[in-house]
Amino acid sequence: MKTITIYLTCLLISCSSLGFGQDAKGQGPYSQLIIRGVTLINGNGAPPQGPIDIVVENNIITQVEVVGYPGVPLDNSKRPKLKAGGKELNCEGMYLLPGFVDMHGHIGGIAQGADYDYVFKLWMAHGVTTVREPSGRGVDWTMDLKRKSAKNEIVAPRLFAYTAFGQGSSEPISTPEMAREWVRNNAKKGADGVKFFGAAPEIMTAALDENKKLGLKSACHHAQLNVSRWNVLHSARAGLTSMEHWYGLPEALFEDRTVQNYPVDYNYQNEQDRFEEAGKLWQQAAKPYSDHWNKVMNELISLDFTLDPTFNIYEASRDLHKARRAEWHEDYTLPSLWEFYQPSKVSHGSYWHDWGTEQEVAWKENYRLWMTFVNEYKNRGGRVTTGSDSGFIFQLYGFAYIREMELLREAGFHPLEIIRSATLNGAEALGMSNKIGSVEVGKLADFVVVEENPLKNLKVLYGTGAIKLTEDNKVERVGGVLYTIKDGIIYNAKELLKEVKEMVQLEKDKLNYTIKQPGVGKD
Repeated sequence: MKTITIYLTCLLISCSSLGFGQDAKGQGPYSQLIIRGVTLINGNGAPPQGPIDIVVENNIITQVEVVGYPGVPLDNSKRPKLKAGGKELNCEGMYLLPGFVDMHGHIGGIAQGADYDYVFKLWMAHGVTTVREPSGRGVDWTMDLKRKSAKNEIVAPRLFAYTAFGQGSSEPISTPEMAREWVRNNAKKGADGVKFFGAAPEIMTAALDENKKLGLKSACHHAQLNVSRWNVLHSARAGLTSMEHWYGLPEALFEDRTVQNYPVDYNYQNEQDRFEEAGKLWQQAAKPYSDHWNKVMNELISLDFTLDPTFNIYEASRDLHKARRAEWHEDYTLPSLWEFYQPSKVSHGSYWHDWGTEQEVAWKENYRLWMTFVNEYKNRGGRVTTGSDSGFIFQLYGFAYIREMELLREAGFHPLEIIRSATLNGAEALGMSNKIGSVEVGKLADFVVVEENPLKNLKVLYGTGAIKLTEDNKVERVGGVLYTIKDGIIYNAKELLKEVKEMVQLEKDKLNYTIKQPGVGKD
């Protein structure tokens, strides 16, 4: 622990010497910002390259200049010149990536007791500069935060609002014309798209058609209540632009059935039933690389359809102990959020009524088959994005996004493919690849700067860093995002985390609260 403390202290001193040590609110934007000497890991699949100087003027990248060779002294006379009023950020030896795009980020939740300031700082501390919110507390609430973020009035990622279909309607949507009218009203409010959970085929057809006419994007969690009549293939053919999680995909792959093999005493309102049986679903689908499996995959790719798998949010299903013992919970998880995670008959995703080895083994096989499809989808040219769906099932904002990257690696993605999934693929799915997603002249200044090479070890992107043994046999923590730059404003990621830690501690002190594992008394 002493080694960790010394390391962090030294790191903060180093940051302070650059003028960013104690400011989590960000500095800038500047008329000119030059980031010096980085190794660039771009979002377009290109291998690392450096040293590079990146010049930003008024939030637009104007130069990406190779300024030398590894191990060779730099010729400063050939480097971009700093103008009067400009700012230099010396990042020699560090790694720079495009800002990360979280394609499935809920901005806290009333039930979880997580307010937006807490959530935004956790995201930004992990390099997430853009978030698509696929439904939340309502379009008006999200649009207000979106406007404040766009003006940089709050510390927040760039937001894209996808309203839950039917949210805010005075009555249930029961006709195609009602569906079209709701979609039109949603667009008038400024929403970027719609999040569906499924509906009757004629309702889905009308809503997606109207949404497509208006040029908006869409996402769908194909809930079990409607999936037997409307699976992923139906949605993609009707104009859906992305699917969330994996619901609806195994159903599109069925060959010898039309509905999931539900036990006769199954009850969808019972979270244990819902998630336990879901763990057996992929085994009921067509086998990998079979004719039907290939046919479904190739059709989805031909429709330019996006998969947003959110592997991390179900990981507790295959290893509950690992998920609930993640090292960041003690310092960064709010008491209200921890309580929400606990076994419960009413909290969504708190399905630990009787969860054991048999359920976890089934889910391990579920993951194997699911990951096989997603990896091959990527190999054949399909778009796969990175999303976290945090705030449920022991997954914490920001930290879970990095875990999603690790799970893409487990699925078979090369580290460079993971970075592309987390940056340019997300930008493309949002229709924003001309503005964000890679480091190119003309794009916005959204960057992630880290001292360690994330391609060698994605764990260095966690706010808690990665454990490393030094040559003199000392344990230290390395990594953690150093700077998150959004709209040309530089944020000290470690200071953002420090503020979150203080929020959590204040709440614990107020409640006299200590995190306990499920089933352990608080007395």
